[in-house]
Amino acid sequence: MKAISTVSKRNSKEIPDIVIGRLPVYLRTLRLLADAGRDVTSSQELGEHLGISSAQIRKDLSHFGEFGKQGTGYNITFLCNQLQKILNVDRVWPIVLVGAGSLGNAIANYAGFESRGFRIVAIFDEDKKKIGLEMGPVFVDDFANLKIRVEETRAQIAVIAVPTHVAQRVADQLIEAGLTSILCYAPITLTVPPHVRVEYIDPVIHFQHMTYYLG
Repeated sequence: MKAISTVSKRNSKEIPDIVIGRLPVYLRTLRLLADAGRDVTSSQELGEHLGISSAQIRKDLSHFGEFGKQGTGYNITFLCNQLQKILNVDRVWPIVLVGAGSLGNAIANYAGFESRGFRIVAIFDEDKKKIGLEMGPVFVDDFANLKIRVEETRAQIAVIAVPTHVAQRVADQLIEAGLTSILCYAPITLTVPPHVRVEYIDPVIHFQHMTYYLG
């Protein structure tokens, strides 16, 4: 089996973002297979699990190297390790969370982050009643201390779990503090500079997508 080849920054930019978006789904499925005691899988089996053609899976993976042999499939542990390297989750990324309400509390107490490469290292809010409360692994800090704590923790990723009307202001301050990767739970499209990447999680959007098919 051939080892993965190094992907240059130039080549990385040429890889379609939709392909990058499917890699974490492949990784999650491979981990489930590994947890079930499986050692080997195939693109056909992965495709059946995910509703994606085996040809698409092979094409996606071919952007990064060769991971299996025809007729023998993929070694699950090996492919998991390679996808972790490609996605840069073979390390733990420090994350700051803004918003200590019900949603923020649920995010802070989610136990599945660290095993997948992420750790919440700071939580912020402006509500004086919440500052100092223990939430998940850390204590809630004053949002006014954001820049100092980002420098201390070397965080590069932020999560926004605040009401819509303050989300843009929070994003602006996160960017000013040096953060360039933001996961936003607020139902709003943020205005950010080109170098800042934002991902959105809005359950209502997904509900509305589903209800189209229920009509």
